[in-house]
Amino acid sequence: MKVSMIYNYILCFLLFGINVVSSQNKIGIFDRNADIGECRLQGFSEYSEKNQTYKISGSGTNMWFGKDDFQYLWTTIQGDFILRAEVKFLGEGVDPHRKAGWIVKNSLDANSKHVNATTHGDGLTTLQFRKEIGGDTNEVISEDTYPEVIQLERNGNKFIMSTAKFGEEFTSVELPNMELDNSVYIGLYVCSHNPDVMESAEFRNVRIIRPVDPNFTPYRDYLASNLEILDIGSGHREIIFRSAHSIQAPNWTPDGKRLIYNSKGHLYKYELFTNSISPLNTGFAVNNNNDHVLTFDGTLLGISNHNPDDGGTSALYYLPAQGDSLPTMVTKPGVG
Repeated sequence: MKVSMIYNYILCFLLFGINVVSSQNKIGIFDRNADIGECRLQGFSEYSEKNQTYKISGSGTNMWFGKDDFQYLWTTIQGDFILRAEVKFLGEGVDPHRKAGWIVKNSLDANSKHVNATTHGDGLTTLQFRKEIGGDTNEVISEDTYPEVIQLERNGNKFIMSTAKFGEEFTSVELPNMELDNSVYIGLYVCSHNPDVMESAEFRNVRIIRPVDPNFTPYRDYLASNLEILDIGSGHREIIFRSAHSIQAPNWTPDGKRLIYNSKGHLYKYELFTNSISPLNTGFAVNNNNDHVLTFDGTLLGISNHNPDDGGTSALYYLPAQGDSLPTMVTKPGVG
């Protein structure tokens, strides 16, 4: 990554009807891929580590009535979740009802109960579901067409599909009172709607999100974090670091070579060219909050630290940007 390019980015922060074709290695954030149902042509799923994108190719007669045929890239999860991805069909397509999207299933059987957030080749966007094993599939039709972003959320027995073109507001439809197991299969899929045809779709910015607990207390209960870089031109998001701890306030250095972020009261340097992380020395200031800032020339770093010697109140300090054992206080205790 050239320094001149960096400013184009900002930070964000054995079963019936199954043919498992993947190896034992994970495929990105997913565990396995499989042809569900009776797929005449063997499908496949690929992950580009460089681009953090997925390509899924699948055949299949349909995903309707009492059973489904499709290529599935899946993992498992318990409880509530939010699934989000950008979806793009590859090629003109043969059947206008080719499908791609997210599907949640009780099992890998072709006739399993499921909820399916899908876009079709002709732009139709629907929240499909099967309430009983082997039962007919039903759907809730969205007013949105040809979406580029598909999100599927579970909140207990309620499922919400939200779709949009990139950069626009979501259009949402809901499915209440849909009983699925607490532990389910979740994943991306492609169905060609023609058993003799293979269709493909690309998925990017794929995220599996665990929502906060209803009793979540901010600044006491923390979630895991992704450190991401967003290309503001293309909208592509790259995860460069995952942490089980809270990551706060990543800042670019003016030379574009590193990020400085806060986690658990300490500051860290993330070197973009080597993908390495090291502590930034702040001396006694080890209760920093997420308010820190670099001067325009990048030589000094301002921090806000809670000093136990001052009753735990915060004050503003500055130190050389490369770190120092004795930050200089610039405000009174409790002001900052």
